Amino acid sequence: MIEMVVIALQVLIASIIFAVWIFRPNLDTKYRAGNAKNIFEEFEVYGLPRWSVYAVGATKLTLALMLIAGIWYTQLVQYAVIGMGSLMAGALICHLKTRNDPLSRATPATLMLVMCMLVFYLG
Repeated sequence: MIEMVVIALQVLIASIIFAVWIFRPNLDTKYRAGNAKNIFEEFEVYGLPRWSVYAVGATKLTLALMLIAGIWYTQLVQYAVIGMGSLMAGALICHLKTRNDPLSRATPATLMLVMCMLVFYLG
């Protein structure tokens, strides 16, 4: 039973990453920092250089693929969730440091971090 929960969380985390970084990077959402309309503007709000969007995106997509592959190659999962959890902790910090933004904008990063922690501890 626990194994199925862990696999479901792996798939959910990976699916969200694919959605955000492949299908929705230019989508204006209520979770973007400041007045950002896309992921490039959001990283700008955080004071990060443009190249960091590509570095973070490539890293998150790689880790998401590792989570999917981890269904069959379980040794990949712990590395993937440690990496993804670290990136989500960084995203959470960026959200919390953005002045005048409501805490609700940090909700997705917080939930992703919690899911990564669950996979780590249950897996």
